[in-house]
Amino acid sequence: MSARQRLITTAETLLADEGVDAVTLRGIAKAAGVSHGAPLRHFSGRAELLSAVATLGFAQLLERGAKLPEGNPRERVTAACHAYVAFALANPAMFELMFRRDLIDPAEPGLVAASSAVFDYFADLVRLDREAAYDDRLKPGTDPRLVAASLWAALHGLAQLWLWGGLAGASFAPSPESALAVTLDAYLG
Repeated sequence: MSARQRLITTAETLLADEGVDAVTLRGIAKAAGVSHGAPLRHFSGRAELLSAVATLGFAQLLERGAKLPEGNPRERVTAACHAYVAFALANPAMFELMFRRDLIDPAEPGLVAASSAVFDYFADLVRLDREAAYDDRLKPGTDPRLVAASLWAALHGLAQLWLWGGLAGASFAPSPESALAVTLDAYLG
C-alpha cells in the first residue's frame, strides 16, 4: 500500500472510530505512525486528504446502489432511499464528512466524479420510476432530476435530523423507518 493510500485508510478508520473532529493532519499522521509533516508530502492540505476520504464514502454509497434488489422501478427507488438512510445511520461520521464543504474541497475532481455518480444513479432510478408510473401530482415536463434532487434533500434532511437528535428527541419519537415511510409516501405515492 502506498503512503498516500495508507494515510487515506488511516483517516477513514480514525473518522469512523473518533468522528470528524479527530481527523486532523497531526491525528492522522500519529495514527499512521508517520511524522506529523508526512501528510503534506502527499496532500496539499487537510481538505485534499479529507476529500479523498469523502470520495470513498460516495463510492461506498454507490456500491450500495449496485446491490439493490431487482424489482420494478418503484421498488428500486424505494430500496435506494432505504439504502441512503441506512448508510447515513451506519456511518454517521463519514456521512457528515461527505457533505461538510468547510472540511473538504468540493471542486476536487475525484470527489466531484464520485458524488456526481451517486446522484446520477439515483436520478436515473427516479426517472425510470416517473416513466413507469404516470404521476399527475407533477406538472407535465417536470425534470426528473429536480424530483431526484428534492427527494435526495428530503432523505438527507431526515438522516441528518435523526443523527443529530432533531427527530430522535422529538416528543412523538418516530423511528427512522417510520419517518422514511412518510417521506416515501409523499414523494412516491
